[in-house]
Amino acid sequence: MPYGPPGPASHASRAADGYEAATVRPYAVTGGRVRSALSDLPLEALVEVLPGAVASRGLTPEKRAILQHAAHTYVSVAELSALLRLPVGVVRILVADMQEDGQLTVHTSAPVNVHTGHGNTQSGLSLSVLESVLNGISAL
Repeated sequence: MPYGPPGPASHASRAADGYEAATVRPYAVTGGRVRSALSDLPLEALVEVLPGAVASRGLTPEKRAILQHAAHTYVSVAELSALLRLPVGVVRILVADMQEDGQLTVHTSAPVNVHTGHGNTQSGLSLSVLESVLNGISAL
């Protein structure tokens, strides 16, 4: 079998079989980023579309697909990865971007670590929330 780019005959046979090659590389979908603000987003985290997000304009095809799949039911990050045929890391970045833009909310069973830059990590629970819980327990 020869190596190199496929010739016209192999392209035509792929089209006839219904196979369509991905035209955009995963790193292009994320703008070259390999990490997101929600770097520890679990595979089982459930994605929920917020009201009005489906009508958003100027979204990439991948982000539109996420909105379509999660519009009527909760969908996990792993399911979105399979449905979109994209690596989990790419889907995590897209979901994090969409959450930051107010289009999605992500439901997890554990706090998610947020990278604040310069190597700092902030827990999903703020120190003030933890202090309030401690004060409430102490008051009992």
